[in-house]
Amino acid sequence: MKEKKLIAATYAPMHNDGSLNSEIINEYSSFLVRNNVAGVFMNGSTGDFVSLSTEERKKITLGWAKVKSSNLYLIDQVGDPSINVAKELATYASDKVDAIAVLAPFYFRINTLEKLVEYCKEIAECAPNLPFYYYHIPVLSGANFKMFDFLKLAPKVIPNFKGIKFTNNDLIDYLHCKNYNMGKYDILFGFDEIFLSSLPLGADGWVGSTYNHLAPIYHEIRSLFEKGNMADAATLQRKAISFVETLDSYGGFNGVAKGFMKYYGVDCGPSRFPHSTINNEIYENVKKEMDNLGLIQYLCK
Repeated sequence: MKEKKLIAATYAPMHNDGSLNSEIINEYSSFLVRNNVAGVFMNGSTGDFVSLSTEERKKITLGWAKVKSSNLYLIDQVGDPSINVAKELATYASDKVDAIAVLAPFYFRINTLEKLVEYCKEIAECAPNLPFYYYHIPVLSGANFKMFDFLKLAPKVIPNFKGIKFTNNDLIDYLHCKNYNMGKYDILFGFDEIFLSSLPLGADGWVGSTYNHLAPIYHEIRSLFEKGNMADAATLQRKAISFVETLDSYGGFNGVAKGFMKYYGVDCGPSRFPHSTINNEIYENVKKEMDNLGLIQYLCK
């Protein structure tokens, strides 16, 4: 994963009655590949994993495994407040995906770096054949440790340690992680709203929910940056931020953005509580706002 790649944090597609709709994953997969998205991060925050049962999460894993190809790198987030559930999910994923990831327990929170490393080690051992990523999202997990310190410990006891999904705006910590041990580890940047800020720091992989919707704008931001055109790159980054803020204003980004996938012909269905599901009439207003923002040309096709 050292090439420059966008990885979409994917939604859990559902029928109108709220049950899983794994049949649409084949169509979802083709849509992402068509828009030059190189990977999938499933069962994460965008995928509402905390609102799914263990069996539903397995169905999501299996759904993506059925469309597995060289065009789409599959990372399965298997973390759970129960370490036994996390280990069960890791074992299940071990012959189905390209890598696993895990976030820290988020109810009874881990209070030392050593405990976090041990937690990761036990889960990684359940899929020793797969690359292992730690999912750093302290605003939700509460595990607010410096990842630079984590990197000094984790690879020593986790043989299949691959890297970090870094969903935090601490750019100094990100930079130290990116450069640690001569850039040996895959540090995937996970904060879409500051995508542009990651580029001067050497980012070469990104995971985010808006790559479901706006992959073309991020490819263009990177292209403009590489040409030295920072002003236009910054203008597009502001447009991407406006996309997030607009959808969020209708009742919360996650649920509204999931429903907006209908605009692209990939109907991911309703969201589960507490996320909002809005009606088609309101989405017509959303589309008009996107047009007014000059975003229509940058939406995925």
